[in-house]
Amino acid sequence: MLYRSLHKGLLLVVTILLLMMLAACGPKSSGSIVEGKVNVITTFYPIYEFASEIGGEDINAINLLPVGVEPHDWTPRSQDIINTSKAQLFLYNGAGLEGWVPNFLKSLDSDSEAKAVEVSQGIDLIMTDEEDGHDHGHEEEEAEHSDSLHTDPHTWVSPKSALVMAKNIKESLQSVDPEHSAGYEERYQKLAERLSALDSKFTEELGKLPNKEIVVSHQAFSYLARDYGLSQHAIMGLSPDAEPRGQDLLDLAALVKEEGIRYIFFEELVSDKLAKTLAGETGVSTMVLNPVEGLTEAQEKNGDNYFTLMEKNLQNLILALQ
Repeated sequence: MLYRSLHKGLLLVVTILLLMMLAACGPKSSGSIVEGKVNVITTFYPIYEFASEIGGEDINAINLLPVGVEPHDWTPRSQDIINTSKAQLFLYNGAGLEGWVPNFLKSLDSDSEAKAVEVSQGIDLIMTDEEDGHDHGHEEEEAEHSDSLHTDPHTWVSPKSALVMAKNIKESLQSVDPEHSAGYEERYQKLAERLSALDSKFTEELGKLPNKEIVVSHQAFSYLARDYGLSQHAIMGLSPDAEPRGQDLLDLAALVKEEGIRYIFFEELVSDKLAKTLAGETGVSTMVLNPVEGLTEAQEKNGDNYFTLMEKNLQNLILALQ
């Protein structure tokens, strides 16, 4: 009896310690509410970076998506609901990326004054028949389109679309904090100049390359391909968790050989297994093409941002397509 009691007690202590360790190690969003500032909640990295640059010292930006986490299947925690309820602005991409948003907004405190803004509004969205793996929660949107079509949410990967998003963020900040409108405008103009310069560089550099076909692990580059004259072929669909069919891999392998493609692109926040498998089957190399959905811990420590990652993307595309 004594042994059994000690055994149960030990198991209970071990279980409690494991739960405490898991809670401590779980990914958390960045930051907390600051009184006296405009608190802005963003759903993932590119929106956070643009909001931080435009907002400057006038805002306190909190990014919900933790470092090193891929956004497609992430869902918020209870603390994220509490923080957003106390914030003035909630910025999300929309276009089907964050399927949890409708229920999340319904969960906010009844007295919350947080203004929700879909920053992809105004972008010419791409529709695709590829499965996206998201639970949209947009019954009205789904009724408008064929059941076989899905919205591609990866707007920010094109600097042209990022310009629209930056303008939407600027205007949303001005709407909740008109007192600092001039500062938001000034900082937005500086960001817009950098995005425009990046857009021009992509247009010029990619426009003079002889090859246009890219094979990627995850269908995240449709806007980039559309805006800069490339043709994207993806191993997986809009969601990086989507499993490709065997015939799709055979077709891609044939395409790689037929077009003389030398690199299969993969990304850092999802498994590179399928990309390396296809590369091995076709005798080509692999290379990173970053959808800039978030930073790895190493990238954060290195001071990387949207611009440095997009510059690396451009250099890798030039190397692959020349």
